[in-house]
Parts: sequence; structure tokens; C-alpha cells
Amino acid sequence: MLLTADDAQDLPLPASRFAGEHRLAVSAAREAGALLRSHLRGEAPQQYAVRSKGSLGDVVTDLDTLAETAIVQRIRACFPHDRILAEEAGELAGEPAGAAANGRMWLVDPLDGTNNVAIGLAACVVGIALCAGDEPVVGVVHDPVTGRTWSALRGCGARGPHGPLRAASRASSPAGPLLGWTQGYGVARDDPRARSLRTGLERGSRRLLQLWAPLLTWSMLARGDIDGFVGYRAEAIDLPAGALLALEAGAEIRALDGGPFRAGVTGPDTDRSFVAGRPEEMPRLLDLVNRCHMNS
Repeated sequence: MLLTADDAQDLPLPASRFAGEHRLAVSAAREAGALLRSHLRGEAPQQYAVRSKGSLGDVVTDLDTLAETAIVQRIRACFPHDRILAEEAGELAGEPAGAAANGRMWLVDPLDGTNNVAIGLAACVVGIALCAGDEPVVGVVHDPVTGRTWSALRGCGARGPHGPLRAASRASSPAGPLLGWTQGYGVARDDPRARSLRTGLERGSRRLLQLWAPLLTWSMLARGDIDGFVGYRAEAIDLPAGALLALEAGAEIRALDGGPFRAGVTGPDTDRSFVAGRPEEMPRLLDLVNRCHMNS
């Protein structure tokens, strides 16, 4: 039977110790999406304030805090001992204080794509992840405009609006692969490595997409809409959810040098540079990245 809307997210999951957390994350992301939806679509969307955030050109809106508060309240009500790292509020300790010893941390990106929303482009998603021992075990990406959800549970696969999610193979184009690109806010505009990578990827690909919403790009990779995704010193808040979604949909993720990649939240941003794609695409993608490095 063909499933519609997000019915697939509500089907019973295989036995997993994190199945309850997966259900909560999906529900919380949907709830936040419903709060955002009226502000983002329709003939007369509601107004919201946009404020500068830091000195690197980032912004925050009332929608970010609205969605984040709703998600954090849901998580805190069900799992009071877990830590939460939220995009706007920062790290929130579990109850009682010092409960970090349980090794669990929720990551909340309430509106990935705020800079898009600020200029009237509704290309954004809600992202929630749970890391246990710094390994992502639950990942959810929800599009508040369309109401679609993509989610993953470690070892149990990925799901989309119509059932199990598996990145479909794409015929190789003679014009090169269709790639996504992201870089962290801490990367300087004149960073030579970033400039070399971006220039080389643009030269060797059919298109290089920079959507200002990494989780949206991860969902595109998981669906098979793009061939690969390259990140340079990516932000920690959205990496675990997106990487787990792609991995459980059959993608592979490597470090830029082709070595193993760990999609955790700890460690410096220099550990968060990656190449992701379907296994059969990885040799071509790594060769492209290597050529970018040789020409830098």
C-alpha cells in the first residue's frame, strides 16, 4: 500500500532501544513545523523579527526561538536527565545538574535555513538528533512548508513520507556530478582550503548547490536527488541528524582524505570536513576532492 503524508513515520519500528526517542523526535519536529507553517506560507504570512547573530553575518528570527522552545519542552518532559544542545539557547544540563554522565545529548536545530527565511525564501527544515556516547542514534529532518518528514534510527534504516528511504541510483552525467556544499560559520572568507575546494568542485561538477540549510541538503542526498555532498568544517548542531539519515539511506561518508569519518558533535570543527555520496559514487567524488587539494 502506498503511504501518504507522514503515515510512514508512525508505523511500528524494528526492536530498538531508541524507538521511543525516535517517536518523540518525529512528534516534536512535526509540532514545531506546525508552529512555523503559518509564518512561512500562504498569501499573507505572519511577520516576524530578524536580528543579527554574532559578527559573521548570521541571523536569528522569532521563529527560531518559537520552534526551539517547543522542541526543548517536549524533550525535557520525556527525558529530563538528558543534556540538550540547542541552536539558540546553547547547552542545557539535564536534571539533576551533572546528569551528563548518562552520555546522551539531544541536538536541536529549530530552523535550519534561517538566512533563507530572512530573505523570503522558504527553504528550511527542522532538525533533531540524539547522540549516545557521541554517536548519532536518532535523526529527524522535517520540512515545515510541505509537512514532510525524513527520519533515521541507527541500525533500523531511514524513512520518508512514503515508507523506507533508500537513495536511488542516478545515471552518471558527462557534465559531472550534482553536488551540495556547506562550510561552517567559523571559516574565514579568504580561507585558502575552502576557496580551493569550492572552486575545484564548481569546475568538476554539473552544479554545486549551497542552500544555506545543510539538513535540507542531507535529505536531498538521502532521497537520491543529488550525487554527493561535501562539507568543510561543518557546524556540529546539524551534522549528526543529517549524517545518520544519509547513512541509514545507504550513503557513505568519508573524510576529505578518504579516511573514516565520525559524525559526532564533540571535537574541533577541523574534524567535521567530509565527502558523502552513494558507495558507487565515492571513488569519483574523492578523486574530485583530491584534485582540488592538489591544485590548491
